[in-house]
Amino acid sequence: MNPIIILFISIGCFLFAGIFYVKLISKFIGINPQQITPAVKINDGRDYVPTATPIVFAHHFASIAGAGPIIGPVIALIYGWGPAWLWILVGGIFFGAVHDFTALFVSVRENGKSIAEVARKCLGTAGFIMVISFTIVMLILVNATFLNASSTALTSVIDRIQLGLDKDQIFFRWADETKKNVVIGGIASMSVIVITSFAPLIGYFYIKKRISVVKCSVFAILICVVSVVVGFFIPVSLNPLHWMIIISLYTIIAAGVPVWIFLQSRDFINVHLLYIGMGLLFIGIVSCSINGIEIHFPANNVQEGISKVGFIWPGLFITIACGAISGFHALCAGGTTSKQIKSETATYKIGYYGMLLESFLALCVIITVIIGINIFQYKELVLPVENSKFQSNPILAFALALGHTLNTGLGLPVSFGILFGMLLLEGFIVTSLDTAVRLNRYLFEELWRVIFKHPPKLLCHYWVNSGLATGLMFGLAYTNTVNTLWSIFGTTNQLLAALTLIIVSFWLLSKKKRIWFTTIPAIFMIVTTITMLFVLLVTRFIPQGNVTLIIADLVLLGLSSGIVIISIKTLYNYKTGTVQDASIVKT
Repeated sequence: MNPIIILFISIGCFLFAGIFYVKLISKFIGINPQQITPAVKINDGRDYVPTATPIVFAHHFASIAGAGPIIGPVIALIYGWGPAWLWILVGGIFFGAVHDFTALFVSVRENGKSIAEVARKCLGTAGFIMVISFTIVMLILVNATFLNASSTALTSVIDRIQLGLDKDQIFFRWADETKKNVVIGGIASMSVIVITSFAPLIGYFYIKKRISVVKCSVFAILICVVSVVVGFFIPVSLNPLHWMIIISLYTIIAAGVPVWIFLQSRDFINVHLLYIGMGLLFIGIVSCSINGIEIHFPANNVQEGISKVGFIWPGLFITIACGAISGFHALCAGGTTSKQIKSETATYKIGYYGMLLESFLALCVIITVIIGINIFQYKELVLPVENSKFQSNPILAFALALGHTLNTGLGLPVSFGILFGMLLLEGFIVTSLDTAVRLNRYLFEELWRVIFKHPPKLLCHYWVNSGLATGLMFGLAYTNTVNTLWSIFGTTNQLLAALTLIIVSFWLLSKKKRIWFTTIPAIFMIVTTITMLFVLLVTRFIPQGNVTLIIADLVLLGLSSGIVIISIKTLYNYKTGTVQDASIVKT
């Protein structure tokens, strides 16, 4: 089968959803361009900063994209490309994009409050405490997973023959004088450092000097190019522990300073790499298709997928995570994005279109992998057998596939594609960590205000809360591998999406609006994710004796079950007239 057929069927579906379905939802929830947004109303210069929609879109998309729409789909390909493709398509349009759009809209209407604060209004104090506790645990898992993935990828040393490189390759440095192994992460590491160093300058230009977005974009692209050139001459190679420490220290700082200094500005620079990368993916796939390339993967590989990952339900729907629906997106929407939007019309442009673009990225990733490498290379890199000399590295599998795709389609060196794949992922993993640690800081601050009538002054300081979030992230990342963390991260991520859709549904119900488009995906995802928590507990964590993840799993099960019980009780009270408004709940 020619991959261009998969590509254009998907594009047609995404365009239909972006033109017609989003308008239907906008009508149902009541978008009002005249409504004053919290960014304009509060405008405190630190967290609430009214910003041009293209820049907010860049920040939001870079934050939600991260490694999720790449790592998840790559791992899920073990089930075959057919199931992965269908879930990305259906999930992205009817689940993920609806989730992102409505979560962002509700947060904007509620003065930039997080989804946990909205839960307090809809489900009462008990519901709020459960949601915020669940979200804090989930974010720690997100951060630990991305920190671990980043440190692993930035320190990869790989056999050049396995990568298909010759001794004259120019984009990586040799690990030793024999020219047998190459260091993958050196250039990407320096690129991350250079881009981060220039981020405050970009923020100063567009926030303080009001320089146009176009001029800032040109400068951002120049920074990206310079960062790679510098990396050629000064590649940075450190061991994984050192990278974990450096990135952790950086995120403590980035989570506390004004949003435009690092968070918004790094996102804006990095998103240009992502846009260029998506363009190269698309062009490479089309060129390969025109050249008559065939798919090297089975469309149906469910039996092997079951043996490696678990039953297709719930396994597939959890593994793909960010490419179809992601609770982390709601945290980005209610944590940082809603505090920067200047008009309500931007909620669907950023929320719905941002998720469609992420689903498109996930789609391009699976097509690139199934035409760029074969199933045997894939399994060796992504799901190696026990006692294999290779450690699971889905990031490298994608980068290698991209290298071969661009080589076949456009004639570019394989090493160039591998380098570009690494650059894409590394910049966005760190970007996601920026956002996630800041969001965890917000949530800790909210939690202390509930627990204490007058929170201790120390707990009100943002350096303390960002340090707490970072310390927990580091501890979990240091003691677990990417594959170990991904399963519970994906489950928790999807479960938060389900809980977010439940909270949004109650908010819409309180406003006398239709809710079927949020409740249907909410019910499916809540059943899927709670089932997966039980499966992970019984089949993996208990047999492995992983005490940390056993405790995390049980805590998540308890919190999610409590939220579901409160939701059912609230709905019953609302329907029977015990309460007249779902926003006034006694629990």
